[in-house]
Amino acid sequence: MPLRVFNTLANEKQDFKPVQAGRIGIYVCGITVYDLAHIGHARMLTAFDVAVRFLRWAGWQVTYVRNWTDVDDKIIRRAGERGQDPRAFAEGFIEECRRDMQALNVLPADIEPKATEHVPEMLELIHKLTARGHAYASQGDVYFAVRSFPPYLKLSKRNLDDLLSGARVDPGEQKRDPLDFALWKAAKPGEPASVTWESPWGPGRPGWHIECSAMCQKYLGTTFDVHGGGKDLVFPHHENEIAQSEAASGQELARYWLHNGFVTLDAEKMSKSLGNFKTIRDLLSHWDGEALRAFLLSTHYRHPINFTEPAVVEADRRVDYFYESLAKGDAYLVAKKFSGEPKPVAEHVQSFREAMEDDFNTAEGLARIEKVYGLLNARIDAKAPPAEVAALLHTSRTLSHVLGLSSRAPADAIRERRRLAASRKGIDPGWVEERIAARLSARKSRDFAQADAIRTEVAARGVELRDGPAGTDWRVLL
Repeated sequence: MPLRVFNTLANEKQDFKPVQAGRIGIYVCGITVYDLAHIGHARMLTAFDVAVRFLRWAGWQVTYVRNWTDVDDKIIRRAGERGQDPRAFAEGFIEECRRDMQALNVLPADIEPKATEHVPEMLELIHKLTARGHAYASQGDVYFAVRSFPPYLKLSKRNLDDLLSGARVDPGEQKRDPLDFALWKAAKPGEPASVTWESPWGPGRPGWHIECSAMCQKYLGTTFDVHGGGKDLVFPHHENEIAQSEAASGQELARYWLHNGFVTLDAEKMSKSLGNFKTIRDLLSHWDGEALRAFLLSTHYRHPINFTEPAVVEADRRVDYFYESLAKGDAYLVAKKFSGEPKPVAEHVQSFREAMEDDFNTAEGLARIEKVYGLLNARIDAKAPPAEVAALLHTSRTLSHVLGLSSRAPADAIRERRRLAASRKGIDPGWVEERIAARLSARKSRDFAQADAIRTEVAARGVELRDGPAGTDWRVLL
């Protein structure tokens, strides 16, 4: 089946037709770096990371651009509160965000432009808009004249009159129309030189929206394939991007607009004021990054997702199951001395591909991968021919990798995840290993009552002991 995506611009699912055959240019609005990234950012990062991974696996040539907003009112204000230079402050949070992305197995984009490094391109775009009558200068600021662009609101499907009734002009703004938005902001007294640039309208800095228009067109062309981001960006950010970009070029900016849904926490909107604001770093102190990733992929990217502990526990179990199945399959092939070259099982590959080609349906894709893992375990238990097991193992691993899952060596992942699970329950892994050794000693002495008592003791602490050919293993019960 052809790739189909839900295009916010058309408000429907459409067959995907690229600007250039076989190639896809994707621009995703990244993070404004004035604090640690939160679970909502993780949703966006993971959703588009998976889309890019799948497209490349499916044979497309992808150029993926995801920006950093490193100059902004919030950045300047927060840096000032901490007595730091805004540029250095923002750079520090970019590095912190990269740490979190690595833990979630989010790959770097091909190009990660920073706003502060593209001010000349923004100035050029603003100049075009003023020359064409779509923008005007006012006391050092420059504004986009919204009514000069009749298709305004074609993305969000809002009503101009409704917007006008709720529009406001902030103190210091000199707009001709309350709906107009800033392309360039005059420097304010006391703002650091590191976030001030010279312009034909005087010293200042770019508005938020103009940066993405300048950067996406620099790296992907005047018209490109996919523009994405969180649903909260549909209005005003993406609506304003379309207006200023298309008013300057006279051409369509992006053919398809993709937006991921919101994250709620225990069915409430995430908010610092409610005290339910969860950073990725907070969550990584309790949960394996892969469990968080599996949780985020368990719901279609366009739909809202409710973050609850039971939901993350379920995702964590799924990751456990995947790694334990892979370890079991690897051990089976070693025991059978299999040395052939495994091939993927075509029917399962096709089934997974069809799920993902339906607007990157990771929830369905995960379900179809889990079915392959189930078959893998069943065939191992049935002592199936090694070549058959190898094919299922290879298929399981390959399809998991497309979603950014099961990419670690199973033994390493199981060990790391076990340690984190023990920490969540206040269990010392060293104590568990000591009890396993004591139980082994009791069994060697044929003191089976003592061995059973030790098993009961650790079970009471939430630890399951599992005996196997390689000895006794353990896991924390979730």
